[in-house]
Amino acid sequence: MSSSVAGPDCCGGLGNVDFRQADLYVMTWLLGYVDPLDPCFVAAILTITFNPLFWNVVARWEQKTRQLSRAFRSPYLACYSLGTAILLLNVLRSHCFTQAMLSQPKMESLDNPTAYCVGLALLGVGSTFVLSSFFALGFTGTFLGDYFGILKEARVTTFPFNVLDNPMYWGSTANYLGWAIIHASPTGLLLTAVVALVYMVAILYEEPFTAQIYQQKASPSHKRS
Repeated sequence: MSSSVAGPDCCGGLGNVDFRQADLYVMTWLLGYVDPLDPCFVAAILTITFNPLFWNVVARWEQKTRQLSRAFRSPYLACYSLGTAILLLNVLRSHCFTQAMLSQPKMESLDNPTAYCVGLALLGVGSTFVLSSFFALGFTGTFLGDYFGILKEARVTTFPFNVLDNPMYWGSTANYLGWAIIHASPTGLLLTAVVALVYMVAILYEEPFTAQIYQQKASPSHKRS
């Protein structure tokens, strides 16, 4: 999804985390609770990895060929259609994520009121970032309007973009983490790590393009044209 962001980043999302320093014991411990061959777990992994791949491939194809805009006879209608498809795919991803958690055992140490409250807090924070990002960017700004030639006057710098880079991605990650903790699910925790990793790859792919098009928009030659 589009990440029309600028301004200081107080913590860099998860982008500044050095995963090489992670304790592999934690991952091994989580895998002790998870059956990676469970069909629900496999479906969750597939939807988590497929969704960003789908929207990035389609958006880059549109940016290079304008085939969707021609097919729908409007870049706006094409963007709305792609955005609707992305929303439906994300609903499917969340469903598969939940079914994978329910199909595998809980972690007793997480099944307590304190952890439940932490999960609710993460859901609140994550939802705040996701919804405020959407309202700041609008539908076309959120769902890859940049690739359809639908640009804002300038990159968004208001909340939540003034406190966190890519707040929609990290807000979504916080939602999955909170949902996993509420369900006391090691499977959910592992899948959340996959969500974060996939989003980091998507950011590396999307950010240079977003920066480039707004630099071009701000250039004197573009303004004269």
